[in-house]
Amino acid sequence: MKQDMTRREALTTMTATAAGLGAAAGLTSVAHASTLSTIDLGYDSSKNEYTLPPLPYGYNELKPHIDEMTMMIHHSKHHAGYVRGLNNALKQLKAIREGSGDASTLQHWQRQLSFHAGGHINHTLFWTGMAPASQGGGGDPSGTLADAIKHDFGSVDQFKSQFKAASKSVEGSGWGWLVYEPIAQRLLILQMQNQQQMMFAGAIPLLGVDVWEHAYYLNYQNRRADYIDAFMNIINWDEIQRRYNAATS
Repeated sequence: MKQDMTRREALTTMTATAAGLGAAAGLTSVAHASTLSTIDLGYDSSKNEYTLPPLPYGYNELKPHIDEMTMMIHHSKHHAGYVRGLNNALKQLKAIREGSGDASTLQHWQRQLSFHAGGHINHTLFWTGMAPASQGGGGDPSGTLADAIKHDFGSVDQFKSQFKAASKSVEGSGWGWLVYEPIAQRLLILQMQNQQQMMFAGAIPLLGVDVWEHAYYLNYQNRRADYIDAFMNIINWDEIQRRYNAATS
C-alpha cells in the first residue's frame, strides 16, 4: 500500500534525512528536499523507519527495455536490502549514541549509513524516473527543462550523448546522474561510484540510471551501452521536469 503523506510530513521526513545523511545521495540541501515526490518516499513516520516503496507500475510494464525478472529481483531483493541495511545502520548508531553499542565501530556504521541510504534514495528516484509508454515514458524533455538542457549542453542530442557516455564509462558499479547545481544554477552530468561516491555536496539529483550489473545483466549481459540506450526510451520526463521545477523554485 502506498504511504499517505502530506507535503509537510514528507518534507519533514526528507529534512531529517538530508541533515543526517549529508552527501550520501546528493540531498544535502533541505530547501531542495522536494525533488523527491511527496508520495512513496519509502519512509514510515509512525514506525520511524525506512520502507520499500511500491513501484508505480508492474514489474512487466517496462518491457522490452527492462525485463520482468530483472525488475522483480532489483526491486524486491536489491532495493529491499538497502532498506534493511539503512535501518540497521541507524539502529547501531543509536545504540552507540546511547552507550549500549561499541563506539569503536562508529566509523563502520557511518559508512554503512552512507552506502545504504544512498542505495535507498537512489533507487527511489530511479523507479519514479522511469515510466512505461502507457504512462508517458519515453520521448524527449520539453518546457523549461528542455530549455535548460539546450542552454547547458548545446542540444538535447548532445545531452543524451554525454549522459550515455558518462553512464557507460562508470568504473565498476555505480550510476550516471543529471543533477542541478544551485550555485551556478546549471545542469551537470556526474558519475557516481557505488551508491554514494563522487556526488558532491549540494548537487540535486534529477535523473539517474543504475549501471550496477544487477540492473541489466539478465537481459543485456555485459552490454551496458545497450541497456543505457534502452533506458533512454522509458525516461519519465514529466517527473524529471517536476524535480527540476522543485530544484529551481
